[in-house]
Amino acid sequence: MELKEVIFSLADAYGASGSETPAAKRACELLSKYCPDARIVSGNVIGSFGTKRDGLPHLVLDAHIDQIGFVVTSITDEGFVKFDQLGGIDRRLIAAQPVIIHGKRDISGVICSIPPHLSGGSEVPKYDDTAIDTGMSHDELTEIVSEGDSVTFDVKCRSLLNERVTGGALDDRCGVAAILYALELAQGRELAFNVTVVFSCQEEVGERGAKIGAFQLVPDIALAVDVSFAAAIGEDERKCGKLGAGPMIGVSPSLSREVTDGLISAAKTASIPYQLEVMNSGTGTNADRYSVNCSGCKACTVSIPLRNMHTPVEVIDLSDVRTTAELIAAYITEEK
Repeated sequence: MELKEVIFSLADAYGASGSETPAAKRACELLSKYCPDARIVSGNVIGSFGTKRDGLPHLVLDAHIDQIGFVVTSITDEGFVKFDQLGGIDRRLIAAQPVIIHGKRDISGVICSIPPHLSGGSEVPKYDDTAIDTGMSHDELTEIVSEGDSVTFDVKCRSLLNERVTGGALDDRCGVAAILYALELAQGRELAFNVTVVFSCQEEVGERGAKIGAFQLVPDIALAVDVSFAAAIGEDERKCGKLGAGPMIGVSPSLSREVTDGLISAAKTASIPYQLEVMNSGTGTNADRYSVNCSGCKACTVSIPLRNMHTPVEVIDLSDVRTTAELIAAYITEEK
C-alpha cells in the first residue's frame, strides 16, 4: 500500500458530518480489498476481516469517516450564504477561508465578514456576522443551494518536509488509512479475534455512527483509532503527544486497562514505538460509545498525533500512521 496516496485520497474526499457519502464510498472501495462484504449501513462503512472462528472474541476496529464543516442556514436577498458550524471549529480561523458549498453541484466561495475598520473593533466575528460570498445572485444560488447543504474548507493535502503532511480532513481519515494498512499487514496471518471494521459517520456531532455500530455489532472489544493533540508552540508537552514518536495508547478510567496493557505488550514485543495518552474521564472519541453499549465492551483508544486539529492545515507525520497500523496488526494477530 502507498500510504500517503491512500491518506490523500481519503482526506481529499469531502464528507462533513451527516453528508459523508463521497468519503464513505471511497473508504468502502478501499476496504473491499480486505473485506469482501464491505458495505455502507446507516452511514457507516462496515466490513468483516478474515475467517470467523468459534470461540474468539469479537473485536471492532473503528475510525470515523466524517469531518468538521459547516451547514447552510439561509441565503440572503443580496446573494450571501449564511451558515453555522458542524463540529467544533475555532471561529478565529474562518474569516477569508475558501470553502466549497456542496449543493446540487459544488460551488466555490469565500467566508467574508464585516472588516475591523467598520465593525469598531477586532473581536472574533460570530457566525451571525459572517457569510459565504460566491459571486452569485440570490436567484442563481437558490437554483443550486438549499438550506441544510454541507460546506467544507476548500483545501487539498500537501507534502511538507520529511514525512510530514498537511490537509483539512486528516482527522480522522488518517485513522481510516491506519486501519486499512493494518489489514494489509495482517493478511494471511492467524487472527486472535473475529474482526469487524467500522468507518463510522457523525462522530464530530456526538459519535452518532459509533452508537449505531455498537448496538448493531455488540463487540467484546473495540479499538477507536482517532487523532489526538500533538505538541506545538506554546503547549505543555507533558499534556500532548509528539509527532513522529508513534501511536498514543489510551489510559483512562473509562477505558479497559486490560486492552491498554495488551496494546502496550504488543508494542513492546514487536519493538513498535508508542506513547501513552492519560485521560481522567471520557475520551471524546468513539470508544466512549462502544464501552457503554448494551452490557458494555472493553474499549480503548489508539490515537495518531496531530497538530492544528479542526483546521484546514492539520499536520501529521506519516511514520505515526505507519506505526499505528503496525501496532493494530500486532495486537489483532498476537496470541492472547
